[in-house]
Amino acid sequence: MPSPTSRQSWIPLVVLATGVSMVVIDATIVNVAVPAIIADLGLGATDVEWVNSIYSLMFAALLIPFGRAGDRYGRRRLFALGVAVFLLASVLAAMSVNGPMLIGVRAVQGVGAAMAVPMTLAIINRVYVGRRRVIAFAVWGSIIGGMAAVGPLVGGWLVTEHGWRAAFWINLPIGVLLLLGSLRVPESRDGHAAGGDLAGLVLAVLGTTGVVFALIEGQKYGWLEPRRTADLFGLRFESVSPVPFAFGIGILALIALVVRERRRERAGLPVLVDLTLFELPSFRYGAMAAVIVALGEFGMILVLPLFLQSALGYTAFRAGLVIAALALGTFLAGGLVPPLSKTLSPRTIVRIGLGLEAVGAAGIGLSLAPDMGAWRPVPWLLLYGAGIGFATAQLTGVLMADVPARLSGGASALQSTVRQLGAALGVAVLGGVLVSGLGSAVERGLADRPEQVRTSAARAVEESAGAAIPALRDPAIHAVAVDAAAEATRRVTFITALALLAGVGVTLLLPRTPVAQEESLERVAAGGPDTGGRDLDI
Repeated sequence: MPSPTSRQSWIPLVVLATGVSMVVIDATIVNVAVPAIIADLGLGATDVEWVNSIYSLMFAALLIPFGRAGDRYGRRRLFALGVAVFLLASVLAAMSVNGPMLIGVRAVQGVGAAMAVPMTLAIINRVYVGRRRVIAFAVWGSIIGGMAAVGPLVGGWLVTEHGWRAAFWINLPIGVLLLLGSLRVPESRDGHAAGGDLAGLVLAVLGTTGVVFALIEGQKYGWLEPRRTADLFGLRFESVSPVPFAFGIGILALIALVVRERRRERAGLPVLVDLTLFELPSFRYGAMAAVIVALGEFGMILVLPLFLQSALGYTAFRAGLVIAALALGTFLAGGLVPPLSKTLSPRTIVRIGLGLEAVGAAGIGLSLAPDMGAWRPVPWLLLYGAGIGFATAQLTGVLMADVPARLSGGASALQSTVRQLGAALGVAVLGGVLVSGLGSAVERGLADRPEQVRTSAARAVEESAGAAIPALRDPAIHAVAVDAAAEATRRVTFITALALLAGVGVTLLLPRTPVAQEESLERVAAGGPDTGGRDLDI
């Protein structure tokens, strides 16, 4: 393998980081484009929900199977195939003529993303070692954290200037460059990987899909009592909600998967999910911290744009400019990780990052007000973003630090799944806090109004998560709704801060990365005495 001191050797990192950027931005950019899509294609409420949900479901459900497929068949090969699938689906999405077509190609986009994303981290973990790996992980982590905040800004600009189809067409030139660039990425695989665990594959897909569906759709359909009628794959749910059934099936499938994989492992048979990864303290506690980081980040990106656009009347682009401060802080902090890692341990940097996130989240909450200027939350967003940059960038390295190179694909997919579950949990929990807070605050604010008016306004604001506020014609009711949005959003930020403080506690369990390990990794990369050293095919 060429020494990564030359400019050419960093080409794989550039290609992989660009691939992650395309996928992460696309995951958030569509949220901004939804109103324009509705107007153009005449989508119904169910269609709109599935345009977003189907992508997340397919992405989360297939991460683990494709991670193992990359170990077996070649990580670069699967990355390039994933980019090609994602690119084809993007073109078809831009050409969509109706809701079912758009939903279908969004599902295919999720498949392509599930192929490509785990391979990026797996290849980085295999190609770069020592100090160069720290830099590579910092770049990868900053991309994951920052691009989620850049998506609304890019989406707002594209939709405003060029229409919603541009949000998909933009992937065409990027995808073509990625396919060409993938030729410069080293191939790697696990020569000992084996397939044949079809039942494990089914259980993994069923379990992940059920849990993620429940977390995403819980607020829409209700967890216990149904909030609305649901029509899913020909099954109509009127008196009961599909959410508890999906969640229960998902949990049972995951339990069955764990039992099955343990038995196959003891019998010496190939497994889909290598559960021994959780025996590594760095992976186990790093995964716990990753859930908390994802919960806070994606929950915050959910509620802040809603408040800025619905309560304060900002355009999507202006709201994106405010949120971009978070991305700026993330990228700046990510650049500071490599020099800091020379004097601070990885767990210390992660701890600092989570602490900054907690302070930033609390500061954002304190700055929120119905009459606030756009600049007021920006310093706190910068601080919050800096925390993400420190925590996410170094947490990636901690998670993968002790993972054998030959298991990189499976480990990368597993940590990506954990992050996806954390993001879904953040949307579910913090979104639930926001919605319930909106309804109760409007009810209190309109206590002197007739019950019908009070209930109607509260329901409209609650069910729309605040999106109905601009349409409220009565100035007094509108003012109450804006105050309610500020109060509910503030509550979400404070809960986020508490969760992040809990994450600081988890970092106390993270081990220090021994220097001897880095030296061992250097020997592995040089083809030394390790099973990973003979897996690389360049």
